[in-house]
Amino acid sequence: MADDLYGVLGVARGADQDSIKKAYRRLAHKLHPDKNPGNKEVEAKFKAVNHAYEVLSHEDRRKLYDEFGDEGLREGFDPNRARTYKQWASQPGASRARPGGFGGFGGGETVNLEDLFAGAGGGGGLGDLFGEAFGRGGRRTRGPMKGADAMAETTIDFVSAVRGTSLELRRPGVKEPTVVRIPPGASEGSRLRIPGQGEPSPNGGAAGDLILIVHVAPHPFFKREGEDLHLELPITLAEAYRGAKVKVPTPSGEVALKIPEGAQSGDSVRLRGKGVARKGKNPGDLYVRFLIRAPKQSAEIGDLVAKIEALSPEDPRRDLKF
Repeated sequence: MADDLYGVLGVARGADQDSIKKAYRRLAHKLHPDKNPGNKEVEAKFKAVNHAYEVLSHEDRRKLYDEFGDEGLREGFDPNRARTYKQWASQPGASRARPGGFGGFGGGETVNLEDLFAGAGGGGGLGDLFGEAFGRGGRRTRGPMKGADAMAETTIDFVSAVRGTSLELRRPGVKEPTVVRIPPGASEGSRLRIPGQGEPSPNGGAAGDLILIVHVAPHPFFKREGEDLHLELPITLAEAYRGAKVKVPTPSGEVALKIPEGAQSGDSVRLRGKGVARKGKNPGDLYVRFLIRAPKQSAEIGDLVAKIEALSPEDPRRDLKF
């Protein structure tokens, strides 16, 4: 009997997606094969956790699992036919009725189960119902089953996530590395599906897919919000007072940025189209926020600062109120 997927993640059946995601991340971090090399038991648990999350994090698959259990996750499963069968099975006398016109519903009349299911979903009869709804155990099947999906995680640097990159992924137990192309604009938690790189089929069908979860390391200067980037740009006192042109790095290369005269710390400018560019979407913007960097202390600098204070005695906190 298969493990309950909610139990695998340690969450209640009514858990929301945030709780499911937190439980998965905690377990995946603890059970990751890189932290437990050669431990087959932990590797099996890691696969079970990934499978549970793959089902419960997708609304449609979770609904099928809640209604039909593991049967609902099989390749070729037909929920409409399964519901038709469940409806029939719940009727009085259904357990005594047999294909071919035997049994009854308490009134002595004969019942032909082939007639009950003829036309349900466009199929032929009771054998179609069992064969197509459950994929096995009936008089018909749909042939080889697709292999199960596998899951893996990887961490890439901030720049590679924004610009896109290719990497070789080495899965436990698989000799040949898998080359994965991560498209520009990948964000923390992005999921990529790589066809045919999952688990092999149990009966000669196609292999499953590999689901790759991408984690992104932080950048020391840039931060990301959706498709927009944010940068705190250090400028000198002279650049802020007189204005200047400075070079600013962006995902598409350096650009010249004009600092206006009298710029203050906290002032910002927007560079349109210099944020994250994803396929099929307009690129985001880069927001540059000025931070005035005070000069290093020295006797000469101290004298100059005193003169500046004498020339501009205004209290900068004059209007500050709660």
